[in-house]
Amino acid sequence: MQEVSRSGITGELQLSALIADLWWRVDLLNSDILEEEAKAGLIDVRQPTYPLLALNLRARRDKLVSTIRILEGRARSAQAAAR
Repeated sequence: MQEVSRSGITGELQLSALIADLWWRVDLLNSDILEEEAKAGLIDVRQPTYPLLALNLRARRDKLVSTIRILEGRARSAQAAAR
């Protein structure tokens, strides 16, 4: 039986909601990266004049995607264990 929190939401649903929220944040970061690239007129990260903010946003996005992949793996493991 799933443990239910005070709000009535199971841990599995909370994890699913967290993952969805994190993907939404990745989309926001992607939009911000595209905006910075458009301002600079550059999309090639190897260019020395590529915007520093876009580089930082890319690093943040990549770390966030890595975290999401780990959480998705845990969610799959929890679903498999529940069966």
